[in-house]
Amino acid sequence: MNMADFINAKVTLGGDRTLGNPFNTKAGQTGYIRIIQDATGNRTMPFGANWKFPGGITPALSTAANAVDMLFYTILPDGTALGSLVKDVQ
Repeated sequence: MNMADFINAKVTLGGDRTLGNPFNTKAGQTGYIRIIQDATGNRTMPFGANWKFPGGITPALSTAANAVDMLFYTILPDGTALGSLVKDVQ
C-alpha cells in the first residue's frame, strides 16, 4: 500500500484480497479504508505483517453480503500501521 497515494480509500472486495504492508509512510499520518463486501460476501482480507492491532489480535472482516467495515489507521514512527476495525457500519 503506497501511503503517499492516499489518506482515505474505499475498496469493494470481489474476491479474497491481502492488505499489503504500507510504504512511503509519514509518521502520524491517519486515515481510513472503507471495506465493502460484494453481493456474494464471505471475502477475506488478511493484513501484512506491518499492520498492528490492539492486543496483538488481527481482526476478521464482517462477511455478510454488502457488509461495510471501516479500518482506521495511524502510521507509527517506525512505519508500521496501527489499525482499528469498526465492523458492520450501517
